[in-house]
Amino acid sequence: MSEPVTVRVRLPAHLRTLAQLDREVELPVEAPVTIRSILDALESCHPTLRGTMRQHGGGDRRPFVRFFVGEEDHSHDDPDGPLPETLAEDREVFSVIGAMAGG
Repeated sequence: MSEPVTVRVRLPAHLRTLAQLDREVELPVEAPVTIRSILDALESCHPTLRGTMRQHGGGDRRPFVRFFVGEEDHSHDDPDGPLPETLAEDREVFSVIGAMAGG
């Protein structure tokens, strides 16, 4: 097993409030860094976030929740597929965004 890397995660205000966080959070994540490994680490460190970004039990992404690395949308990527190395190199942030719907 490889050494964990530190990944920065930026959450929307309502999830920061729920998890009692002021700013982005830094998490140790096992390489390769994937959406699943980030969310597993985030929910492990902040259990109040379970079920807010994906279905309970590590399931599918919830509707209207998006995942970005820098400007690139990874919301529909395989949750076990590797994310860009720039995350592990601390050059970019994994952002969780609440998508807007209107009509």
